[in-house]
Amino acid sequence: MGILDGKRILITGVLTEASIAFAAARLAQEQGAEVILSSFGRQMKITSVIAERLPQTAQVIELDATNDDDLAALPERLGGNIDGIVHAIAFAPKDALGGVFLDTPFESASNAFHVSAYSLKSIAVAARPVLNEGAGIVGLTFDARIAWPAYDWMGVAKAALESTSRYLAKYMGADGVRVNLVSAGPLKTTAAKSIPGFEAFEDVWGQRAPLGWDQTDTEPAGKAIVALLSDWFPATTGEMVHVDGGLHATGA
Repeated sequence: MGILDGKRILITGVLTEASIAFAAARLAQEQGAEVILSSFGRQMKITSVIAERLPQTAQVIELDATNDDDLAALPERLGGNIDGIVHAIAFAPKDALGGVFLDTPFESASNAFHVSAYSLKSIAVAARPVLNEGAGIVGLTFDARIAWPAYDWMGVAKAALESTSRYLAKYMGADGVRVNLVSAGPLKTTAAKSIPGFEAFEDVWGQRAPLGWDQTDTEPAGKAIVALLSDWFPATTGEMVHVDGGLHATGA
């Protein structure tokens, strides 16, 4: 028996096997869950190919978290109640990253906020009619209490995501729904490659993380997500769990 036996989980943001979302999907299936992936537009084909590389091929439904029609159709597309959501969506335009913080126009900062933070609320509210009591929602962040080099408006968006998760925890607690975040250390994912200067984190984690840190290993973050989706954290909500080798405890 696995810790997610009998549960149905919606996982967003699966585009490559190197992603945390893929690791979470694989581990969730290994722990007994039925996994449903979401994607949209030109990415649908990519996600559908990656879905076949899971232990069991997962269904892929269309969901653009910034599209009101897709959000309204989400309960029907899910085809039944679900027990969890993994929010692994983030995006910021090029002019919002890489040391250009002071010159970023509002439109670009707003885009980063909408996709990377507000979408957590959008998906949670859209899925609310089909969320079972005790369901878990887990999002991904990169500890936004700190102003990281090059992260710029994505860092601001992640700070908004962290605050959004706390407010969701407050307002959805009455439904028995838990909302938590996993703050992973830097990983060599597609998202990381899109951030100019992200390689600067390699030395920091290599030198200061008490447990060490492997930037190619997404499994620790995936395991934390699965644990938070499970019934083993029945009274934990509004929390941010660090999966970063312990660097957060040593100072940035």
